[in-house]
Amino acid sequence: MTIDLTTLTRKELVQLRADIDREIDRAAVRELQAARDAAEKAAQEFGFSLNDLQNAPKGKTKTAARFRNPNDAEQTWSGRGRKPQWIKDAEAAGTDISAFEI
Repeated sequence: MTIDLTTLTRKELVQLRADIDREIDRAAVRELQAARDAAEKAAQEFGFSLNDLQNAPKGKTKTAARFRNPNDAEQTWSGRGRKPQWIKDAEAAGTDISAFEI
């Protein structure tokens, strides 16, 4: 479809622009619904709903603590990564790390 815009009046061009904007909005709504439907279908193939996927935990899960500071129960360590300073200090004082196991 080809429209010779040079033959249209300013009023017709303004109306055409309004019609195009309205149709763009309608097309976006249709395409969004089609995308939702496709995503729902894909989720169902794995036994989930879109709501399940949206509420699923994201990223890495926190590793459970294996060691606890006896002087401050809120200080824990999973045994992964750098040793916390309280463990380094205790080891330097001669305490075995197994003393802090939970």
